[in-house]
Amino acid sequence: MMMAMGILNMEKKWLFPLFVTSAFCMLFLATSFNMGLVSSFHSINSLFFLPSDTHRNQNSSLVFVERKISPAPAPVKTSIPRFAYLISGSKGDLEKLWRTLHALYHPLNHYVLHLDLESPLEERLELASRVEKQHIFSEVGNVFVIPKANMVTYRGPTMVANTLHACAILLKRSKDWDWFINLSASDYPLVTQDDLLYAFSNLDRSLSFIDHTSRLGWKLEKRAMPLIIDPGLYHSTKKDVFWVNPKRTLPTAFKLFTGSAWMVLSHDFVEYVVWGWDNLPRTLLMYYTNFLSSPEGYFQTVACNVPELSKTIVNTDLHYISWDVPPKQHPHVLNINDTDKMIASGAAFARKFKQDDPAIELIDKDYLRKRNGLFTFGGWCSGKPKCTEVGNVYKLKPGPGAQRLQQLLAGLTLKAKSGEDQCK
Repeated sequence: MMMAMGILNMEKKWLFPLFVTSAFCMLFLATSFNMGLVSSFHSINSLFFLPSDTHRNQNSSLVFVERKISPAPAPVKTSIPRFAYLISGSKGDLEKLWRTLHALYHPLNHYVLHLDLESPLEERLELASRVEKQHIFSEVGNVFVIPKANMVTYRGPTMVANTLHACAILLKRSKDWDWFINLSASDYPLVTQDDLLYAFSNLDRSLSFIDHTSRLGWKLEKRAMPLIIDPGLYHSTKKDVFWVNPKRTLPTAFKLFTGSAWMVLSHDFVEYVVWGWDNLPRTLLMYYTNFLSSPEGYFQTVACNVPELSKTIVNTDLHYISWDVPPKQHPHVLNINDTDKMIASGAAFARKFKQDDPAIELIDKDYLRKRNGLFTFGGWCSGKPKCTEVGNVYKLKPGPGAQRLQQLLAGLTLKAKSGEDQCK
């Protein structure tokens, strides 16, 4: 009897601490639910129990990491699109690049400028200084100079690498743009930015404008099969590419396409080639490292070997370029006698021009309403003289150039929609 009473007293002695501990545990669990530390009963069970075979079999399809990765949500799209430009140049191109930038400028857009490693350090520093001192660029903050110049070799893959570098910079700096456009300092616009923004306002923003064909013709023998090495990949001075033996056979894992090195790429397309949700962009980048004139094939081959992307390609580079028939390595240098044909083409851009050619003077005066040293006229322009201050950036004043460009785009996008001239 005495022993039973002792045991009962010991149980009573531990009863109070047991109640306190239980109450504390309940309070902890309740707090965890409220703070989101434990989100479900499944989460609690997973802390103490290994998942059973039965649970694993409920979802028999494997979930790969690539499917879980997705880009950050894009900004809400406005009715007015935005463009992201790469304007690139080399030795002696500072003044041409500066003039082209002023002709293309709009506060809604984004601009990456690059003078390659062949250009003197003084030119590159001068470009950065001009951008810094231009009060509109400083106010808006949409012009960026690549501080560490890349070596860009003519006909080599370094031009593709430089373009991808600019794309990566633009993706990092802002998601608030719809199309990427690559231009050189020898390019010049034939329409105002208000014309361009207006003409693109009603387009499907998944469309990319890439001149392309799978009919390589002589390029199969002269470009696809030779193996080249670009010294720009490992030298700090510019040298031409050189050939190595033996030649290679044509690929069977993908189909080759070729076209223009100048493009208008959708934001989605740029994300794909930079981030590479599958391995194709990287595989093709390695393949085109030894391909002559790879800038005229890499983006075309990526686009047309991805079924989802191939449906969004419009077969044009939106440039007016004058070629020999059959075309030679370089296009004609345009002059004032070509102006009527340029404008009649409806194209948004033309190339190539010499610095301060009279044709550019005529385009500025008659089609861009651009005064010497100032920006192209647009609805955003304010101040005295005009375009020296930023007004309403969402106000567009399209001119005849918008109508010409809209007519060109309507025909080209209709062809693309029907599949008539798309990745063929």
